[in-house]
Amino acid sequence: MRFVGSIIEKLQRHPKRIVFPEGTEPRVLQAARQFHSLRLGAPILLGDRSRVKQAAERLNVSLEGIRIINPAESDDMETFVERFQDLRRARGVTADEARDTMVKPNYYGAMMVAMHRADGLVSGTNEYTGSVLRPLFQILKVAPSANVATSCMIMEVEDSRFGADGVLFMADCGVIPEPSAEQLAEIALATARLARHLLGVRPRVAMLSFSTKGSAHHPSLERIRQATALAQEKAVIQGLAADVDGELQLDAALVADVAARKLPESKVAGQANVLVFPDLNAGNIGSKLLRHVARANAYGQVLLGLNRPAADVSRGSSAHDILGVAAIVGIQAIDYPLLYPGSG
Repeated sequence: MRFVGSIIEKLQRHPKRIVFPEGTEPRVLQAARQFHSLRLGAPILLGDRSRVKQAAERLNVSLEGIRIINPAESDDMETFVERFQDLRRARGVTADEARDTMVKPNYYGAMMVAMHRADGLVSGTNEYTGSVLRPLFQILKVAPSANVATSCMIMEVEDSRFGADGVLFMADCGVIPEPSAEQLAEIALATARLARHLLGVRPRVAMLSFSTKGSAHHPSLERIRQATALAQEKAVIQGLAADVDGELQLDAALVADVAARKLPESKVAGQANVLVFPDLNAGNIGSKLLRHVARANAYGQVLLGLNRPAADVSRGSSAHDILGVAAIVGIQAIDYPLLYPGSG
């Protein structure tokens, strides 16, 4: 709660409009209610108005201050249809096909963000990842200054000795199954920028592996070593004040005593606050293990590298998790061009 509390305080000074495509989902309704009650901005629910109201009544959730939009009846529909047809013209999308697509909440929500009708999007409580990401990639696309779209989980653990006062940024846990060395480097820097933006701390990025600095030998390790070198080089070029080290085992990255024995000279070992996993299998497993076994507060997936801020939350997310993610998306929206110059 320490982390989310600080995010909420910042967003209260700069409220934002967040669209939630899953307007009848109970957890989303509760999160939207809290979002408004905490004065974080204007929550926007998508869906049939009568069904949203019925769902809210069953939960005894007030809809005061919450906007409800039925895409099929929206005044913006024709504008959105024309825009989507322009975006997909190379694919031969017709006006009728564009209209059929734009009534889908995730597509409509993505277009709201693209057309500045909303400042960010949060979806995924009842959707597979592809159903959330596909509209975002087709409509928002990758930011001009980013080479890849990725994601990260933000985990808050009880023990403040880990990460930045108990907060760890873990990537990629949701988008790229087998990242190349170049993609791993981009994942590392994008996550480091988010850590610095949200917490104001110096990112200490650990490129994780089953080996620490050559303690094991396997062809797969070369990709992690290349990614580490690339990330270090790009951080200097981009003027990002961050420390990057790898390859590191998880204990060497997080546990001070282990780091003192293995890598006493490292600026990252034993004090990493950004953990970059070698592939999606490791990232997804690691984040869920920490969430359920260590009972960490989990916020994400926060999407990185898109032209506008968005998040794909886990289907296992609670209303509190969704609120936290919405607040993070709102904070990103305050000065998103600082994260991704030329975006928006």
